[in-house]
Amino acid sequence: MTSWRNRLLTVYRSAQDLYAEIIDPKNINQSVNRYINRELSWLDFNDRVLALASDKNVPLLERCRFVSICSSNLDEFYQIRVAALKDQVAGDITTKTPDGRSPLDQLREITERTQSFVQRQEDVWTKELLPQLELFDVRVQSWSQLSANEKAELSKDFDQKIFPVLTPLAVDPAHPFPYISNLALNLAVVASDPNSGEQRFARLKIPKNMSRFMRVGKSNNFVLLEELIAANLSRLFQGMTIEQCFVFRVTRNADLSLDDEDAEDLLAAVEIELRRRRFGRAVRLEVPHGTAQSVIDLMCEELELGPEDVTYHRSIIEMGCISQLASLDFSSLRFQPWPPLTAGRLAAAEFNGQSIFQVIRERQLLVHHPHESFASSVETFVEQASSDPKVHSIKMTLYRTSGDSSIAKHLVRAAESGKQVAVVLEIKARFDEARNIAWAKELEYAGVHVTYGIVGLKTHSKCILVVREDSDQMRRYVHVGTGNYNSTTARMYEDIGFFTCEEAIGADATELFNYLTGYAREPDYQRLIVAPH
Repeated sequence: MTSWRNRLLTVYRSAQDLYAEIIDPKNINQSVNRYINRELSWLDFNDRVLALASDKNVPLLERCRFVSICSSNLDEFYQIRVAALKDQVAGDITTKTPDGRSPLDQLREITERTQSFVQRQEDVWTKELLPQLELFDVRVQSWSQLSANEKAELSKDFDQKIFPVLTPLAVDPAHPFPYISNLALNLAVVASDPNSGEQRFARLKIPKNMSRFMRVGKSNNFVLLEELIAANLSRLFQGMTIEQCFVFRVTRNADLSLDDEDAEDLLAAVEIELRRRRFGRAVRLEVPHGTAQSVIDLMCEELELGPEDVTYHRSIIEMGCISQLASLDFSSLRFQPWPPLTAGRLAAAEFNGQSIFQVIRERQLLVHHPHESFASSVETFVEQASSDPKVHSIKMTLYRTSGDSSIAKHLVRAAESGKQVAVVLEIKARFDEARNIAWAKELEYAGVHVTYGIVGLKTHSKCILVVREDSDQMRRYVHVGTGNYNSTTARMYEDIGFFTCEEAIGADATELFNYLTGYAREPDYQRLIVAPH
């Protein structure tokens, strides 16, 4: 074992010992000011994203996109991290983190900081971005600001395209409180009978497959879909008087409750959990400021939420939809696109008709994405391996891949041509489980050996091992990298990829895949560092 590896292991074990000492209850009080809370630091990260939305040096539509990203981030935070804290509180867990906070302490601070964050996010949108968009004749208008002709045109669209798919669900002794889907946008409607004066509550789900911003005519003016629906409620509640109408949204626990060790069939177990995810416990209710307290109390009672679980909005609920505006055709209001370049040595090899294997044999290759093309490096590596008759086997880890993954298609083609292909596919990659399950089934159908990693762990490594019979010897070609084997995100995220045919690294990669797919004991790697070993 090399001296640098010994030193690294020494540092790692020292860190483990230090953490064990920190979490000792006797030492908690001494460490509260030395450590950053994991959950609250995530909110700090989202503050940094919001800061980019306020940065005047960032192009306007990119600033809009950052506002949208903030909302998507916060949704995931509540679905996973806040939901986990709530589970701990429900289980009477009071253990403090190294920074001295119990689960309940963290929830209280998260609630306070989230409401403050939402207000700042809405200020950025309404006070900074909307006025700037208006300078380019892009406006988000309220229904009352539209002309009679514009209202008539949109109402016609409502009758033809929206009205047929809407389903109002009443709440009364004959109609129980309806199930509210996770992150679905809804209209709460309070209508009264003009004859009896009796008030009724109803819920109307806003269609997810329609644009949230409805274009007004051929202009770049928009009105929110929920405002168009609200303006035409008389079509849905004929003969009733609409007393109140407001948008609300519910966030649910979306983490998978999966016991790897008890699952006889991990693929089937994940599929079952994905179906159960729809019915996760509610963790947050979002409503507009000024909503009648009686209606909030009704929803909180039905959703089993407390007043601390309610987030109040003064602007758009669910700002992730602003990404629609960020996609408007104003190239001057975006970052200048950076077309990825083919790495110099790969470009020269392509020009000279050489394979990527010849390039790697000559010298190791480091590529920097997205500046250097993922398609002409990693995808080409897998593509050439799948079609090269001298390649005997391909082994690969897959964590998050795109829905139309060319890499997965190359693996299918390789297996169908008789090559030995093995894939360690992480079907528990959060929010990509369904896509990975679909690929697992397609790969298995093509004859690929598909496994799902190690029980109790997620397989997050990015590694490809290609065994090729060269003219002089059987050689192992390896790619290791950061990021994911995802052609879509590879155009946006910064990552590093490393290609080599060094014997020691090839041997380590072989040990790694034997460990992931079989029953090998914990390997003793020569060059690779593999967590949690």
